Order: sequence, then structure tokens, then C-alpha cells
Amino acid sequence: MNELLRSRTRVLVTGLGAVTPAGKSVSEFWDSMLAGHSGINRITFFDTTDFPCKLAGEIPEFVPADFMDRKAARRMGRFSQLMVAAAREALLDSALDLEGQNLERIGVLVGNGGGGYPGIQEAAHTLFERGGMRIDPLFFSKQLANMAGAQVAMQFGLRGYNGTVVTACAAGTQAIGEASLMIRSGRVDVVLAGGCEAGISELGLAGFCVMKAVTSFDGDPTKASRPFDADRDGFVPCEGAGALLLESEEHALQRGAPIYGEVAGFGCTSDAFHVVAPPEGGEGAARAMQEALDDAGVDKEAVGYINAHATSTPAGDTAETSAIKTVFGERAYQVPISATKSLIGHGLGASGGMETVAAIKTLETGLAHPTINLETSDPTCDLDYIPEGQRRIDPQAVLKNSFGFGGQNSCLVLARYEP
Repeated sequence: MNELLRSRTRVLVTGLGAVTPAGKSVSEFWDSMLAGHSGINRITFFDTTDFPCKLAGEIPEFVPADFMDRKAARRMGRFSQLMVAAAREALLDSALDLEGQNLERIGVLVGNGGGGYPGIQEAAHTLFERGGMRIDPLFFSKQLANMAGAQVAMQFGLRGYNGTVVTACAAGTQAIGEASLMIRSGRVDVVLAGGCEAGISELGLAGFCVMKAVTSFDGDPTKASRPFDADRDGFVPCEGAGALLLESEEHALQRGAPIYGEVAGFGCTSDAFHVVAPPEGGEGAARAMQEALDDAGVDKEAVGYINAHATSTPAGDTAETSAIKTVFGERAYQVPISATKSLIGHGLGASGGMETVAAIKTLETGLAHPTINLETSDPTCDLDYIPEGQRRIDPQAVLKNSFGFGGQNSCLVLARYEP
């Protein structure tokens, strides 16, 4: 990191929270990732007889009252409940005493793909079966995409900057990046940031099935998500939330906060190409990666690990591989890469939140989790995706990629904190 960039406000990660198909806490999630244990199973939320995709990463036995007041939980959509649960863990992990803080200097930035699909489906059913005046009076206040961030703020009394990023599958990562910019700007000292999604419903699944974006694999559910494998045929949907507590360096050091690392750089670009397909070669993704590296003042030689977007779609994985080669050149073959979605599925707006937690844990522990189900070589995906199990690495900096429908590209550079 060059001296000019060191002179700006630095943004530290001081707390982590996660609610995922592979564990309802960061420790459970991370242990499952390192062990290569998949959280994908057959869908239980509804009958999948009429759908070619029958698999998802559901969160079993999630009890909102374990994380929040029961009455408050009833006034939230599931995606908000998941985000509040992850945010609570991140706050506790950070040891931030809210009683002693200026709450007007603590913000919230949440990424979300589409709000509450299950609740929207339920309301539509009520509308057509029983009439519009019978829908839940709290319909809008439960299902609007901004309500996850609003509920986090209300549950913890956080009165600073509040925003919601809705950029499809890039949303969680973009929210974390934009949160870092808010801290750099001096508008806030602390931001709870991340992503959430709870869209596993007939409506959500149908939408992805008709566009042929999801897998039709019907064997062992744990084998369905196959990023970079030649036999991949689409993503496996999942639900979840990931949260990071971000603080300015001054604020974190003043209170003696635990420090996992820092958000050193953020890149955000648009393909301006197609509503769902990336351009051949992943040009927009490559620009986002390079922008994040430039923003961090980190040379590509310092990047020791990439947490990939890696959805398990034929075009997407190939384009990301090409983009990595564009940025790193021949060194692309020496950088270890993990696909978290191979283990939990694709959480859409939540993915960046959950996967950034995994990337930070890699930075902290020096361990990278495997990409499972990589069994058949694809000549268009020929990098080091860690297929053989967890690996001991020693990264000074890691790159986190997220790319969404509409050509939305967001990337983070996360680095070890060196005072």
C-alpha cells in the first residue's frame, strides 16, 4: 500500500456475523467451509414437483426469537430476520458497547437482491383468492428491499447513514465497499454492512427456472453446485446473511477493538452489455478487479487468494476465469481461488456478505476452504481452484469478486492490518 493511500482514513473489520445453510454462526459456517461440508439439500419449503430445480441451500431450524424479540420478528420478512441475526453476531463479536457510542455516527448499509419473494407470493395469492383487502397490513413494511437495513437500524438504535444496495448478485459486496467509502468520507465512524436474501419460494424458483439459470441436477444434493467443473449446468439458490462491522482506524484503536483486517480497496463497474450474460472475456469484471487493486494501492503480486463469484453457470465461470487472467497475467495460475457457492449455493444479494466473511476468515487464519465438486476439467477454467481440500496459505491481501445481473460488478481488496 503506497504512502498516499495510507494517509487517508483506513477502514478496519472488527466484527463478523453469518447465518448460512452451512451454519447459523461464523464459527459453524467457517468450520463447515474448511471441512468441505455442503449445506445444500432438497427443498422442503414447498412442493417442487413442477420445477426442474429441486435443490437449495435452506437454513434449517432458524428460529428468529433466538436472535431478536419475538414480537419484532413477526413484523419482519425472513430476509430482514436473517440480516438482524447476522448483524447481532457481528456487533457482539466486535465488543462494541453501543451504550457508550454516538449512535448518529453509526450507519447501516445492506445489499439485497429483491426483498421478500415468499411474502410477495403470499400476498399475491391472497389478492387473487380472497381479495386485496385481506392481505397483511404489514405487507409493504415486511417485503420492501430496504427493510433489512431499516430493521437493523431500529433493532440496535443506529441513527447514522442508512442505505440499501440492490444490484442483484453484486449487492452484498457493493454494500461493504460503499460502507468503506462512507467511513473514508468522514460521514460516519462505524457501519454495519453486508448482504441478505431469503427468496426460496415458488415465485423465486420459477423465475430462475424459466430463464434456465438454475441447475436441473437431481442426484446427491451436495454434488449439485459445481463451479468451474465441465459438467456445471446452473446455480443452486440459497438463503442467508453475512454482516461485517467496519470502523475507522481511529475509532477502532481508541476502543481497543479486535481487528480482522481492513477493507483496503473497492472497485465497481458496469458491463453495459446484457441483462444476464457477461461479455466474452469478462471485460467489465476485469476492470472492477483492477479498480479495487488500484484503490487499495496493492500490486497484483501481493494478492495471495481470490474468493470467486463462481456461480456454477457455464458462461459466468468462464468469463470470471478470463477476467482473472486479464488482471493477473501468467501469475493467475499461481493464485489460489475458492468458490464458496460450491458449498452453500448462490445467495444472490446475500452472497457478497457471506463470502466476504469467508474471505476475511481466510485472511485471519491463513486457511482457504476448498471448491468442492470440481471433478471434470474444463479447458476454459484452468486455474487453481483448490479442489483437493482446505489449504494452508499466507495471503497479505485477498480479492473478493461479485458480479450481478445487469452487468453489475463489485470487487473488494481485503488486507492484513499493519499499523
